[in-house]
Amino acid sequence: MSETNDVVIIGAGPAGLAAAIYTGRARLDTLILERATPGGQILLSDFIENYPGFAEGIAPFQLMENIRKQAERFGAKIAMDDVQEIHKKETHWQIRGNKGEYKSKSVLVATGSDHRKLGIRGEERLTGRGVSFCATCDGAFFQNKVVAVVGGGDWALTEALFLTRFCREVKIIHRRDQFRAEKILQERAFDNPKIKVLWETVVDKINGDESLESVTIRDVKDNKASELELDGVFISIGTIPNNKIVDNLAELNEWGEVKVGKNMATGQPGLYAAGDVTDACPEQMATAVGTGVAAALAITDYLNDL
Repeated sequence: MSETNDVVIIGAGPAGLAAAIYTGRARLDTLILERATPGGQILLSDFIENYPGFAEGIAPFQLMENIRKQAERFGAKIAMDDVQEIHKKETHWQIRGNKGEYKSKSVLVATGSDHRKLGIRGEERLTGRGVSFCATCDGAFFQNKVVAVVGGGDWALTEALFLTRFCREVKIIHRRDQFRAEKILQERAFDNPKIKVLWETVVDKINGDESLESVTIRDVKDNKASELELDGVFISIGTIPNNKIVDNLAELNEWGEVKVGKNMATGQPGLYAAGDVTDACPEQMATAVGTGVAAALAITDYLNDL
């Protein structure tokens, strides 16, 4: 493109779309680049009940559709493109995607995160054949089956509770002796008769020829290994920030998150980051939206100063 945008937002999840509402209202030429479906990883959830303003909860697709329409109402444009590289020119930022190149006075990286993998034998080979990273996507395939969820955070317990709608039994495999998830999710999990917790246990290997047949688990206290027969296993151990396009531009912390200041600046003039890709967002939709708004306000001030 020959035109120079005021701001290009990379990522159309909660952080990116929230930022676009504010940059649009500031009458900044706003272009959002998204590699997949606008809405982000929150669309993999079954239901949202902890976002302020919705007393009875709301379906993720409906909420994100509302936010997208709100951003477009204030002039934001969305283009489908997978950004591969960004670099600074003398007067602007150059953004290269698979479908084209874009120029902008400022850039907001809101690329979110992807599912973290165990990195064990059988995981990659059997993904889609018993190994899954999304209960909402695949849970219905395990009607009356026995499955396990690996993890102990909010996402793991949310996945486990969702799977009880379909599965005969859901085992939660957790390496610690207590969950990190919020208390209300723990209470629901402990009260659900279909859920059984395997404490202080890790998965060492995923077994099966054409499809998953069992997992090799190990007790972290005595180091004893055993086989656990399963029909499916859902990996819910957190996420990895999508930092590839800024790993040579911005400072990262030990988890690969982009380090930002209170105004979501990266240290590179005109380059900002928001949402799950940063060290300022504890993987909640409300905080992702907040960081997107903070970045948009800072970008507006930056462009005004220019």
